[in-house]
Amino acid sequence: MTPQTAKKPSVLFVCVHNAGRSQMAAAFLTTLSQGAIEVRSAGSQPAEKVNPAAVEAMSELGIDMSAEIPKVLTTEAVKESDVVVTMGCGDECPYFPGKRYEDWVLEDPAGQGVEAVRPIRDEIKTRIEGLIASLIPAAK
Repeated sequence: MTPQTAKKPSVLFVCVHNAGRSQMAAAFLTTLSQGAIEVRSAGSQPAEKVNPAAVEAMSELGIDMSAEIPKVLTTEAVKESDVVVTMGCGDECPYFPGKRYEDWVLEDPAGQGVEAVRPIRDEIKTRIEGLIASLIPAAK
């Protein structure tokens, strides 16, 4: 491998509890970008633990999120990210001019079983593939 000359693009996924949608998005981006993109996730009001149905839905695709823990959203995380993807946190997300913001309207998997989480997971995967293509144009 050759050292990269340019800084890796970085993405921050934010939802209220950082327990479902943002964790699945971060896991997909980490896996599918194969380390080419720096990934962060956080919540405006982090939960105690990651949603077990989200962990199960991702494990069905061979992605292990069982060791992840919800993290609190910080201003520094937003400042250090090139793209901020919000998922239902509304006005609680800090805004900095010059950042690329995307608001992904996705159903909240909180309190739902794995059957209800699978379609949310699949939609997140599709959006992640598009995000990778926009950040790394050479990506397939």
